[in-house]
Amino acid sequence: MRKFLLLLASMLTLSTLDAPTITIAGTTPDLPEMLLAQKLNCNNSQTQIAINECRKLSYQNADKKLNRVYQQLLSTLESSSKQKLIAAQVTWIKFRDTNCEFERSRYEGGSITPTIYFGCLENTTKLRTQQLQEYLKSDP
Repeated sequence: MRKFLLLLASMLTLSTLDAPTITIAGTTPDLPEMLLAQKLNCNNSQTQIAINECRKLSYQNADKKLNRVYQQLLSTLESSSKQKLIAAQVTWIKFRDTNCEFERSRYEGGSITPTIYFGCLENTTKLRTQQLQEYLKSDP
């Protein structure tokens, strides 16, 4: 009887936890429920983890746009100009990454570190995208 009461008490404790899903070892939670619980609202992030993840997604979107503009510009250039743009882009990526590593290092160990890093990557990437778009507009 004592074991039963201990089991019942632990079940009641677990049922009062404010957790979206309780998983018992050896079982698999329903995937759609987990994905729904993990869906981010980047317009109203409430935790540092969510803010970090949203900033990462925002950077990834900026990077996709940069790559589209870069490919578009590359397709308009002649061979010698293409090689120069490729070299410039490789050098720019090294600069961006190194600069953002430096910016992140100032907050090393803090929970805001990913937000700082991805924010730097996003802002620098957006500036580069604008530069490449200007080249597209002025292409002879």
